[in-house]
Amino acid sequence: MKKIILAGGCFWGVEAYFQRLKGIIDTEVGYTDGPTPNPSYKDVCNESGHVEAVKLVYDETTIPLTKVLEHFFRIIDPTEFNKQAHDVGIQYRNAIFYEDAADVPIIFEFLEKAQANYRKKIRTYVKEVNPFYPAEGYHQDYLIKNPTGYCHVNMHLAKPEELK
Repeated sequence: MKKIILAGGCFWGVEAYFQRLKGIIDTEVGYTDGPTPNPSYKDVCNESGHVEAVKLVYDETTIPLTKVLEHFFRIIDPTEFNKQAHDVGIQYRNAIFYEDAADVPIIFEFLEKAQANYRKKIRTYVKEVNPFYPAEGYHQDYLIKNPTGYCHVNMHLAKPEELK
């Protein structure tokens, strides 16, 4: 099993989208890339510097990293800075946090190829995983618990054969 952390706006929709895909073993929403340990949702909303992110555990024999990244770019606008859809602020920046250094060339090759699909520069940044702090329990599986909750992600972008 492999792990990667993706930040792409509000973590509720990013988590819900990936939970539906074959090869995704587990998801967890949380906060990372900030200056202080153990932030709360209130801290993050008050610009603590952390980003809302989703930790993915995946089976690379079923869904390789390039496919994970393709899905990620289906549901975000990688050219946005500190924003996704109606969500604006530093906590909504988009990023890829890798755990395995062997993933770095794969990620950068993907970004280089993806740039051809965008007029504006891709703003997604890549960084080694730093401490990831799980979000409060009510945020985990939020859209399963609250099916009419807000979501900027179009859940219909995955092909039927890609779904569990």
